[in-house]
Amino acid sequence: MAFVRAGSLRFHVQRLPATAGAAAPDRPVVVFLHGLVVDNLSSFYCPLALPVARSGHEVVLYDLRGHGRTERPGSGYDSRTAVRDLFALLGALDLGRRPVHLVGNSYGGTLALHAALARPDLVTGLTLLEPPLGGAWVENMVDTLSAAALSLEDSAVPTELLTLRLRKAAHLTAIADALLNRTTLIDDIAASRVFAPADYARLRCPVLVVCGEHSELLAGGRDVARHAPHGALRILPDLGHDVLKESSGVLREAVLAHLDATAGTATAARWPRRGALVP
Repeated sequence: MAFVRAGSLRFHVQRLPATAGAAAPDRPVVVFLHGLVVDNLSSFYCPLALPVARSGHEVVLYDLRGHGRTERPGSGYDSRTAVRDLFALLGALDLGRRPVHLVGNSYGGTLALHAALARPDLVTGLTLLEPPLGGAWVENMVDTLSAAALSLEDSAVPTELLTLRLRKAAHLTAIADALLNRTTLIDDIAASRVFAPADYARLRCPVLVVCGEHSELLAGGRDVARHAPHGALRILPDLGHDVLKESSGVLREAVLAHLDATAGTATAARWPRRGALVP
């Protein structure tokens, strides 16, 4: 675990070496991108990051701009800046020329998709967990975040949580307050670019989308699988949006299988085909 300066910010980063022997030279570095506001790199650690490292992949986890223990500037929470942050960080870690496989959860999946479109030469695979891709999500999220911002402004909740010795909850609440009320995050999310089928058609790397059966984001996942040349969809039964927390065993198997099938030694025939439903 370390703090790494990339561009103008200091990022909180954790790197896990490949523990199943030395990482094979054709295996991409697996980089995890977490969700918005109350999320951070720790959400991936046990469910996915450790198993991926044990499977022979080098792993990078980091707290996004303003989240967790990364520095929190007042602006720059748009997807374009987040993608610049990602590639600046990889450069600072001396990974700027290594192929990467991006695993993004929720909003992190959106950022992973933006990154793959921006740098197809570096992003060789995508695993998107409940990615929010459509305009309706943007509107709903802005409404939700705005309501949360109002409830947290000048709130005594963090202090009360500390009084109850709920330190982790108090810390996350304080971060949410800072992000929502003292940065441009809500405005930046409101200005988010909506993806179109033509964007998915430009993807040249294999893409696995994982969605819960009852998720409101499932339609977007179907669109990615339908239009991406090597897109596949895995639907997890009886689940909604929170597949990362609620389906760790099944999800772990799906992610590891996707990484194995799309490693550098795999042939194109092993990649998912457009519109495939992964059992």
